[in-house]
Amino acid sequence: MQTRRLRYFVVLAEELHFSRTAARLHIAQQALSKQIRDLEEAVGAQLLRRSTRKVELTPAGAAFLGAAHATLAAFDDGVEAARRLARGEAGTLRLGYVVGGALELTRPILEEFARRHPLVELEMREYGHHDRSAGLAGRSADVAFLRPPISAAGVALETLFVEPLVVALPPGHRLAGRAGVSVRELVEEAIAVGESEDVAAERFWTLDAYRDPGAPRRILHARSVTEELSLVSAGVACAITSAALARYTPQPSVRYVPIEDGPGTELALAWRKDAPGPLVERFREAARAVRERETELVHAIEHPDLS
Repeated sequence: MQTRRLRYFVVLAEELHFSRTAARLHIAQQALSKQIRDLEEAVGAQLLRRSTRKVELTPAGAAFLGAAHATLAAFDDGVEAARRLARGEAGTLRLGYVVGGALELTRPILEEFARRHPLVELEMREYGHHDRSAGLAGRSADVAFLRPPISAAGVALETLFVEPLVVALPPGHRLAGRAGVSVRELVEEAIAVGESEDVAAERFWTLDAYRDPGAPRRILHARSVTEELSLVSAGVACAITSAALARYTPQPSVRYVPIEDGPGTELALAWRKDAPGPLVERFREAARAVRERETELVHAIEHPDLS
């Protein structure tokens, strides 16, 4: 039973006049009559009484009219829901993020996305050191805030900001009282790093690119940021981290010293190249708009006062 026939029947029930209905529907009266006959045949009941003077609904037609209205409304709602999903205006988006998310940009990005797309449900999940891709590698997230480099293949990145690196040191360390240190002064230190199978991430956070070929590595693996800082506090190791950690987790037993010649640490919005999707694109648009609008906030993140 075609929805077109149901629509013809509903309009005819409103007009109770074949010629007016045909004109309203922009079809020939003969074609309208055939569609109604086919509908009655499909239903198995006479829906209209026709005479030379008037057209009226039969009791069966009156009962069917209510069902036709409900069917068309449900169908139209389904079509609109499908179109909203296809346009990225509804549905569920899974956001993964590493510890700290997008820092001070997190809230304005989420608020901007919610304002633009109030029908989209956002599911958020934090991922630890075990998954540097923040859910993208295992497809448990659609989009993510993460810190490159990562080893996961097929991940696209868009930089939101770049922070300076700092080294976390115990207060009694020989470098703890300095205003800044160089990478070369750190490569021979024992370095605590998050336990992960991600080779690219571990090489970055242990300064491997700055070691001489064959130079020994003293690496201690930790299961969380808290455990990394505990190793630092105990005087067992130092830790290479972002400047944000100095703001978010100040501790009397840890000193944060800027690494003057080290690389910056990038915070990126990421998604799978093989599954961009309209919702991911809408989230990217919101994040990009916030980054371009909140220039002072981005500048404060990228140039923190570490004195």
